[in-house]
Amino acid sequence: MTADLAAAVRAAQDGDEDAFRLVYRTVQPGLLRYLTVLVGADAEDVASETWLQITRDLATFDGGDGFRAWAATIARHRALDHIRHRRRRPAVAVPVDTLVELPGADDTAERATEEIGTDSALALIAALPRKEAEAVLLRTVLGLDAESAGQVLGRRAGAIRTAAHRGLRRLAQLLDQNEEGRPVRDTGRPTEPLAGRTPPGGLRPSQPPAPQ
Repeated sequence: MTADLAAAVRAAQDGDEDAFRLVYRTVQPGLLRYLTVLVGADAEDVASETWLQITRDLATFDGGDGFRAWAATIARHRALDHIRHRRRRPAVAVPVDTLVELPGADDTAERATEEIGTDSALALIAALPRKEAEAVLLRTVLGLDAESAGQVLGRRAGAIRTAAHRGLRRLAQLLDQNEEGRPVRDTGRPTEPLAGRTPPGGLRPSQPPAPQ
């Protein structure tokens, strides 16, 4: 799929509208899940802003098969702009207290990975510490390798691997608690989208040009 996406991106840069639609259909689902955890109910609006910038700047992209990371970087900048302008937004569309019942399985990070595409898992990811939440989303939902995720977040690949591993383990524990009907254990973070939190310093890489 990576090779197919890279080929579609190159064709889209040459003006192939069908190729651009393929790029959008391939990348948008994961991008929207990522933004749902970052900004909650405003994810679709931020995704629209992201694609406007992608469309405008597509001709300048020269990252080969790194399109997902490039798109995620733009999405993250747009999300952080949104966070700055509107500090408090509604909670995640599927709050933790209304989580659906999930299938039972062993307490493993592998099971957390399998469940990560569900709305309930996205709500739980929003409760993780910020570094773990973003690492899990970029590695598992968007499918970036550690080096590419590190470029998006401005962190070392090793730190991304560690944060993603810890986040998946913590998510597996939260899934177990939900299945057993126990209250979700306090992770030290509010169960709201990251838009409701003040962005810490040092996380934002150099911003690409803002949309006109």
